[in-house]
Amino acid sequence: MSHHKAFKFRLHPSKAQASLINRTIGCTRFVFNHFLAQQKKKDAYWHMTEEMVQNGQLPMNNWKSGFFQKFTSIKELPELKKQAPFLKEVDSIALQKAVENLHDAYERYYKKQNKAPHFKSKRNPVQAYTTKCVNGNIAIDSNKVKLPKLGWIRFAKSREVEGRILNATIRKAPSGKYYISIVAEVNIQPMEPVHKEVGIDLGIKEFAVLSDETKAPNHHFLVRMEQRIAKEQRTLSRRTIGSSNWRKQKIVVARLHEKITNARMDFLHKLSTQVVKTHDLIAIEDLRIAIMVKNKTLSKHISDVAWGEFRRMLTYKAEWYGRKVVVVSPWYASSQLCSACGHQHKETKNLSVRQWTCPGCGSLHDRDHNASQNLLNEARRLLTDKKTAGTAGIACS
Repeated sequence: MSHHKAFKFRLHPSKAQASLINRTIGCTRFVFNHFLAQQKKKDAYWHMTEEMVQNGQLPMNNWKSGFFQKFTSIKELPELKKQAPFLKEVDSIALQKAVENLHDAYERYYKKQNKAPHFKSKRNPVQAYTTKCVNGNIAIDSNKVKLPKLGWIRFAKSREVEGRILNATIRKAPSGKYYISIVAEVNIQPMEPVHKEVGIDLGIKEFAVLSDETKAPNHHFLVRMEQRIAKEQRTLSRRTIGSSNWRKQKIVVARLHEKITNARMDFLHKLSTQVVKTHDLIAIEDLRIAIMVKNKTLSKHISDVAWGEFRRMLTYKAEWYGRKVVVVSPWYASSQLCSACGHQHKETKNLSVRQWTCPGCGSLHDRDHNASQNLLNEARRLLTDKKTAGTAGIACS
């Protein structure tokens, strides 16, 4: 089965290539903002006319601004290049892709999935542009990658790029480093069944406790670097904004944050891959993270462990390799329920109680392990009910 897979590498452009990358990022931002301003102006006319109708100044609103039109906007690019000749210096496909990105943003807005698109800023920490692979304009040879207008650029090749290349995104990080993400269409074969199932209870004391009694520690990536970051940020606050030393110190702080992000992502990728490869069924709790981070005491620690990213990784990797992830209601992750007999032991509401003996069946439970086993039991029940409903001809979501 074919899937889209991204391969991320660090780029090592020359000074001329880095300058062209920066200009391309600026030009794609210019194009995005230009057409966004056009559409906002059209929409503003409708609102003005509608207000006049409400005030009785006009009988009806005959103004029709229409939805954002991708192909119409792309056809306007040649004329825009005449008005802004600097757009001719950069990759034309990247400019078209900027229009497509705006179209996608409006599509989500029209479907009420997102807020209205907003203007891009050059002060945004992450700057990037995307170009599509057309007639072999993106290619890889040894440790070099060919990109439109840029030519061959050295990159840190840590693995082979498989499949048919679709597009490439070039990104400049706040640390000043350049990265490329190559998206390819890859045929990924499902793995052989291993006949193992697991429930995963996510937490802060331990990042994850599995129903097979395996524990993944919480490495506290942010907390361990907190004092060093605070020190460097104090130094940054003493610098004159915009000065050479301020820019240097800003990169120092950005690289510390990048180091934390890289360490966290490395841990999550390794753990999620290991879990998916060694289990056919994975049960995980449906955590309400957006609500949980409102807790002022725990918000920093909850953000540091990145439960949402871990769940995302498990989901797409399970789809790749033919595994099944079942998301279970948080109620079934309760440490109060005995995973052996179902007895509810309310005394375990106190988080200081780490182990308890079930009054119903006498089983000795570790708090987190019991929760993970409850998740697995509920996932099995849900799958059984779904199969039964399917056999009976009943629709089951």
